[in-house]
Amino acid sequence: MEKEIWRFIDSGSNSPSFNMALDEALLDWHGAGKIPPVIRFYGWNPATLSVGYFQNIGKEIDLEAVKHHQLGFVRRPTGGRGVLHEHELTYSVIVTEEHPAMPKTVTEAYRVISEGILQGFQKLGLEAYFAVPKTSAEKDALKNPRSAVCFDAPSWYELVVEGRKVAGSAQTRQKGVILQHGSILLDLDEDKLFSLFKYPNDRVKERMQKAFKTKAVAINEISSRNITIEEAKEAFRTGFEDGLGIILEPYTLSDEELNYVNTLAKEKYESDEWNYRR
Repeated sequence: MEKEIWRFIDSGSNSPSFNMALDEALLDWHGAGKIPPVIRFYGWNPATLSVGYFQNIGKEIDLEAVKHHQLGFVRRPTGGRGVLHEHELTYSVIVTEEHPAMPKTVTEAYRVISEGILQGFQKLGLEAYFAVPKTSAEKDALKNPRSAVCFDAPSWYELVVEGRKVAGSAQTRQKGVILQHGSILLDLDEDKLFSLFKYPNDRVKERMQKAFKTKAVAINEISSRNITIEEAKEAFRTGFEDGLGIILEPYTLSDEELNYVNTLAKEKYESDEWNYRR
């Protein structure tokens, strides 16, 4: 059977507002039938703290620390918890809910999409596998996360190596379209990450950071060699092709498309209304 052709966009490193605006624009364009499904790779300039759509900034985030580290800041259109986007490859997948390969439930769609990420890790020589909560306590922990930090615990079908989470993803469905985006960690500055959140006291912070080391890990901490961002891009691009049974065709945005994204970035994702008042 002939493989379906999806678009592939490597948009490089951009501002946090541009990154979120482009994901939203791709969702809109695909929903309107203007473009086929898309897989996009990107980075962040400056390094950025993104927070989930439902997160309470005042309660959970230390904005002074964000400023101190000269980080960007943006609220995602997807759920989930806080993510420090620094030494990582970020991906997004945009595909209609009606696509024949996409299951109807969120968790099963995660499994299908994340097959591409699983294959990418394997191409890098890492024995990754899907996290599947087994006990009722593990399932309850997913419904009521104790931490504002995304990588504190794996969700359904997120990727784990040697028992520790190596990729964090979030998904939204709008206008009949699935948007899943996530972070694949190459390296991680744990001290910086944990300085960005609020805690009841220092003892709680220390305990959570200590526990975090047993729950999450970056690729280059467990790889036998140092993996570059270019190597990661190649591994995960071919991983998505193999995992989803598709062909990825490179695409560059037109000037008109870029102008639309830049306008959306400025009007929505740079606004205090969007980022802080929720």
